[in-house]
Amino acid sequence: MSIVTSGHDVADARLHREVAALSRRGLEVEVLGLGQAAAGPPEASTRSWRRGGGVRRSWHALTLPLRARGDVLVALDPDSAAGVWLARGLRRLTGRRIAVVTDVHEDYELLLQDRPWASGVRGALASVWARLGIRAAQRADLLVVADQHLMTDVERRLVVRNLADTSMLPGPTAPGPTPRALYIGDLRRSRGLFAMLDAVEAAPGWELDLVGPIAPADREEFLERLASPVLAECVRWHGRQPPREAWTLARGAWVGLLLLDQTPAFRDAIPSKLYEYLACGLAVVATDLPRSARVVRESAAGVVVDDAAGAAEALREWQRDEVRFARVRDAAVAAGGAYVAEDDLSAFADAVAALVKTPVAAGV
Repeated sequence: MSIVTSGHDVADARLHREVAALSRRGLEVEVLGLGQAAAGPPEASTRSWRRGGGVRRSWHALTLPLRARGDVLVALDPDSAAGVWLARGLRRLTGRRIAVVTDVHEDYELLLQDRPWASGVRGALASVWARLGIRAAQRADLLVVADQHLMTDVERRLVVRNLADTSMLPGPTAPGPTPRALYIGDLRRSRGLFAMLDAVEAAPGWELDLVGPIAPADREEFLERLASPVLAECVRWHGRQPPREAWTLARGAWVGLLLLDQTPAFRDAIPSKLYEYLACGLAVVATDLPRSARVVRESAAGVVVDDAAGAAEALREWQRDEVRFARVRDAAVAAGGAYVAEDDLSAFADAVAALVKTPVAAGV
């Protein structure tokens, strides 16, 4: 079987989780995506292509599904979902029938509102691609969604939440001697990039590890901030890494940061890194997005803040009061076991395995 993505790097965490689950189910998997093939899931054979602009991404969306060898194709983003749907039609003309799985992570149309570039002609084209992907997802043999609120009107739908895959995480470890915060994921302003820098700058003695790619629009400002005397001493940017390597930085860390803006897409979602922070035993500092804030408050595993100033105050307080911090961290360790991915991933692997045995496509 083949997993195809024209928008995600082969180091993508959800991709790695799904491939690991399929491998445990005994399925052979190939991955076609972007980035460096060496960063792909170790259980799969990976072919990769370099990133590019909108034209190149559209080309990948149309051509990568045609390169796939599997009788079951999993599309990991709206672009490739449309391409996979086209590939299915073309392969029918040659007498070859394939089954299609589409994986919808987010509300793509809402997500475009978080992208500064998504305006004018470029934004209109991106919106068309998103709608084509949604239409293709609705026609798949199996629709996989990352959250209960996504595409609820589709009958062949399976919810595979972005919970913590403990096989890729180090588990709780003792906090190191130097207070250190961690963030793993896409780095951009709306995801709290500059709020995290502001918070650490205002909390002397703290260090920060950032793992992930930086949005092109924010890269120059980030590098300028990182070169400042204070941040140069306490902030480390590790770039994009496969999930197993990225999460090794959780060993000895004190806190996981989740300072996302109140964007339309973020308000209804819950980031997978929240569950992963808890599984690693990290206290959490999060902004007041409804679902994330509810988990943090009910578990007592962190603090909900309004902005970078509130985050800095929380960091300073935990550094001053070791007893209070230990209590919060113990709550994080206790909560981590409630948000693991094993059941969801097993259900995903079983559903895909059923299609492998009977690769007959549903209605086009």
